[in-house]
Amino acid sequence: MAMAALRREGRRFAPLISPRPITAVRSSPIAPSHQDEGPIGVRYISTQVVRNRMKSVKNIQKITKAMKMVAASKLRAVQTKAENSRGLWQPFTALLGDLPSVDVKKSVVVTISSDKGLCGGINSTSVKMSKGIHKLNSGPEKETKYVILGEKAKAQLIRDSKKDIQLIITELQKNPLNYTQVSVLADEILKNVEFDALRIVFNKFHSVVSFVPTVSTVLSPEIVEREAESGGKLGDLDNYEVEGGETKGEILQNLAEFQFSCVMFNAVLENACSEQGARMSAMDSSSRNAGDMLDRLTLTYNRTRQASITTELIEIISGASALEG
Repeated sequence: MAMAALRREGRRFAPLISPRPITAVRSSPIAPSHQDEGPIGVRYISTQVVRNRMKSVKNIQKITKAMKMVAASKLRAVQTKAENSRGLWQPFTALLGDLPSVDVKKSVVVTISSDKGLCGGINSTSVKMSKGIHKLNSGPEKETKYVILGEKAKAQLIRDSKKDIQLIITELQKNPLNYTQVSVLADEILKNVEFDALRIVFNKFHSVVSFVPTVSTVLSPEIVEREAESGGKLGDLDNYEVEGGETKGEILQNLAEFQFSCVMFNAVLENACSEQGARMSAMDSSSRNAGDMLDRLTLTYNRTRQASITTELIEIISGASALEG
């Protein structure tokens, strides 16, 4: 009771003794806001700001750990499909080849990205490569357009290349990916886009921490015939015998459509794997950073609390000594 009364008296007379606020401890890196400051002359150290920040960091850490577990679960589900889909487009590469440097008048860059963020720089890499391909294939007699898959590529390309965007498709991964879904999507692109070469930009999955930006080229039947007549790898097409009533042009048309759907299916799955792997790495880094920040805040909280207790003890001892004197 006596000590409490002494503290009240000290607070009441403090403005007369010390007209300026007294800073008890200078080691705390967290400066109190104007709302947390006490009246003039009162020694004031608040731990509430530190406690609130610690609580926020703990909540963020729980969220990032949960997101990492969800990404790992999705990665396991998609990775098997991606590995199995590689057998679809590889025979086409062996038959028709992959000619990224072919010179054509009408090029279409198909940029595959994610609909959600928090996955590192995976989408920025695809957009940068798409812009580079667009720049290389642009000219006075050339036309290059974009077909965008995913919200993130749309948000980046629509700012400075809006006039070159021909088709935008989003929410591709709203449902589990399958070949039927992607083939319908490929048919929609072929119906709405005129092209001599389709250049599909995606991230090829290698491991959880490694993905490689990749470009796959699909040529139109006319360009395939032109390249076959000029020789090179496509010149071997004349060695195959065609059975049935279909002409060579019809067969090449069917092959080009089927090749595009197979390459698209593999590209979408590879990009989905890379997205989940990048999200796992990003969430793991975020969780570790939150843990480090929590350790620093805990140390700050303990120092601030100890300084407050020490200040109160000094006041009590000083008051008791004054009464005895």
